[in-house]
Amino acid sequence: MTYFKSAYKNAGIHHKMILLIIVLMLVNFAVFAVILKYVFHIYDNQMYKKTSEVLNISSIGIENELRDVEKITFKVTTDEQLQRYLLQLESETSPYTKMVLRKKITNRLVAFAGSETYVYSMMVIDKEGQVMSAGNREGIPPELRSTLSELAAEYNGSNAWYVAGHSSLLAARQFKSFTDTNFTLKGLGTLAIRVRIDRIVADRVQTSGRDGQLMITDGKQMIYPEAPLLSESDMQAELARKQPYGIATYTGGTFFAAQTKSSYTGWTYLHMTPFDDMFRSITIIKEIVSAIFVIMLLIALALGARLSGSITRPIVQLIQNMRKIEKGDLDRLEEEALGAVPLSTQDEVGLLHRTYKKMIRRIRELINENVAKQLLLRETELKALQAQINPHFLYNTLESVNWLAKANKQDRISEMVEALAFLLRSAVSSEEQLIPLRKELDIVRSYVTIQKTRFDERLVFHLDVPEELMDAQIPKLTLQPLVENAIHYALEPQIEPCRISIVARVREGALFLQVEDDGPGMTQDFLEKLRSGQVTTRGQGIGLTNIQERINLTFGTPWGIELHSESGTGTSIHVCIPYVKGEQGHVQGAAG
Repeated sequence: MTYFKSAYKNAGIHHKMILLIIVLMLVNFAVFAVILKYVFHIYDNQMYKKTSEVLNISSIGIENELRDVEKITFKVTTDEQLQRYLLQLESETSPYTKMVLRKKITNRLVAFAGSETYVYSMMVIDKEGQVMSAGNREGIPPELRSTLSELAAEYNGSNAWYVAGHSSLLAARQFKSFTDTNFTLKGLGTLAIRVRIDRIVADRVQTSGRDGQLMITDGKQMIYPEAPLLSESDMQAELARKQPYGIATYTGGTFFAAQTKSSYTGWTYLHMTPFDDMFRSITIIKEIVSAIFVIMLLIALALGARLSGSITRPIVQLIQNMRKIEKGDLDRLEEEALGAVPLSTQDEVGLLHRTYKKMIRRIRELINENVAKQLLLRETELKALQAQINPHFLYNTLESVNWLAKANKQDRISEMVEALAFLLRSAVSSEEQLIPLRKELDIVRSYVTIQKTRFDERLVFHLDVPEELMDAQIPKLTLQPLVENAIHYALEPQIEPCRISIVARVREGALFLQVEDDGPGMTQDFLEKLRSGQVTTRGQGIGLTNIQERINLTFGTPWGIELHSESGTGTSIHVCIPYVKGEQGHVQGAAG
């Protein structure tokens, strides 16, 4: 991959343009192919919709007729005369009487079957296995009799469908006795109706062989037609396909197949349309589109090569002229460039030549400006180095004062100088903005040490910080300005001792810091000015607004400070930030 990137970067404009034309053509062809595929997909959906409508209409029509047949089976099995004949036949012992009863049953079946269009034959199988039929006199094999009787008994009086072979569909229902005095609902026999499924399909399905073929299967046997387009193995493969429609290739050819499953019978209705007849025009369109694309690609390459040549030849000439004057002095550059300008061209290449002339003029100006900037940069660097001397000089001076105070046993002066030196180092150090709470408290203690020299016993300072919170990370100089505020606004205005406290707690993953004083408090008007940043602390000049902004930049807008104060009751400043441990370096949680 690196080799190809390098080759592309080093290739000339001519080759890059040819490559760009090829890529654009391929992208256009891909887009067109996607659009064409989408159109064909819409066409397929329309075909599926049409085929689905045919399937739905066909299945609804067929199943309506099957429901009518089911109603016939119910009507026949609940006929009082047949019920009575079968009860008598069960209790009768005389052969002649049985024959007469079977004749009556047959005549009754003829009355039912004669007016039904889609009933091929109607048969009653009694308890002795004898068959009484009406309509077509085609018999029922003994094994089929027992199968139908067992199936009807299994459905216990409900209608059951049985597929005996291609286009051979039977409806079976058991006679249940309800005319006897005890209403026992015992089985009296079995009714079997052979249905003319081929005639039902012919009347209800408006398709021809050219449009495809409708097939009905129960998943194991073919119900219709006798000669399906698919073999048994192909049929099983089609039923295993999960898509409701698609293009499938089987032994008999390629078909556009659509299927739907009946919720009434559980049968699957399939509509198979020969693919070649249906999609021949689409195949031709695809071939024409591919041929047109190849022709357009060749034409685009020829035109692109000619266009890129007209652009690159003047550029190559300009490069040659630039190389000729590459070793010359600056005074001759402008004169050489003037002779290289093609005055007759007004396109981008001519503009490039004229711009080159202006560039040579600008080079002289930039050289002069660069010399001046280098001098200014050196002067600035010198001043920066000199500025670094001042803090070190101050630290050394403070160390000398501290040594002198210790030599003269002035412990308070020494303590105050050490605190001042620590404060200065902490303020100007270039450490990271997040420091441990322990270090921030050291800064506060140093500041309090200095102030105690001034206020003595009037300043009462108290810390309530658990040891496990000392490693919590907080923004640098967060608490010291708040303590400075408390001294300035609570301690200075009064002569009584003032208690200033710092409390730290952790709740729900958030670190809460509180700076409290029992001073005179603040008026509502002054409190608003302090909140808005109109009043800042003395010394470092870091106001509440500055602390709030630094907390927002570090942790986000949900975190910050809150100021509470009432005149005569003291002031309390609450700082809420995420609890970040120094060892782990990540936020432990967020406040709710």
